[in-house]
Amino acid sequence: MRRGVVSIAMLMWLAGLVAAAVPLVAQHEPTPADIAQGERLFLTNCASCHGTEGDAVFGVDLAHGEFQRASTDAELSRIIRNGIAGTAMPPSNFTEAQADTIVAYLRAWPSTLIADVPGNADRGKTIFEGKGGCLSCHRVQLNGSKAGPDLSEIGQLRRADELTRSLLDPGAETYAQNRYYRVVTRDGATIVGRLLNHDTFTVQVIDAQEKLRSFTLANLREHGFVERSPMPSYRGKLTADEVTDLVKYLVTLRPAKAKS
Repeated sequence: MRRGVVSIAMLMWLAGLVAAAVPLVAQHEPTPADIAQGERLFLTNCASCHGTEGDAVFGVDLAHGEFQRASTDAELSRIIRNGIAGTAMPPSNFTEAQADTIVAYLRAWPSTLIADVPGNADRGKTIFEGKGGCLSCHRVQLNGSKAGPDLSEIGQLRRADELTRSLLDPGAETYAQNRYYRVVTRDGATIVGRLLNHDTFTVQVIDAQEKLRSFTLANLREHGFVERSPMPSYRGKLTADEVTDLVKYLVTLRPAKAKS
């Protein structure tokens, strides 16, 4: 009888060790196998609502890390498992480990593995800063202009194919945060700038001289979105190899990892 009690206690102790070890396992750096499993689970169970590109739900863009209710991986995993009460997001039957692989896939989705992208990043940087003239509009860290979107973390936000499309056919798709706005003042001055904010009464833009400009709509002769992207196409201006190298450099632009 005493041996049975000891055995049960030992089993409970071992179970406690296993349970305590689970969070540590879940915290490991996702492997390609984890990401592949997450992709399979997402496409089988989540894509019917979120779409294969992750942007079928208004206000959510899973492919680019735009979530309404989650700011950490743990919160995202919890939402995948428990759903969101009062919304169309239902709970699931995923285990915590399975939900974590979906999170790993979503995090890896926009940032294609750098090693898988062809090209030479060093040559791409030279093109970015030289022949491409990209710094005249864009900024990377403290280098460049604020007139266009900041590209310091663009490799985390856009996939290689999206970056290639933006270089060759910039008018094909313009994200809302990158749209430009045109205003004409009552004295006839025309200002075009990257839109920062727009409401019922005012509009704020960054103009070509990198100045913040704010206008009261009632005082303008004309105002509205610029339909054509001011971003020039590099088709015919850069060779195919130069475009490949430039994209390779852009995908390396990602947030700096916090030091532990």
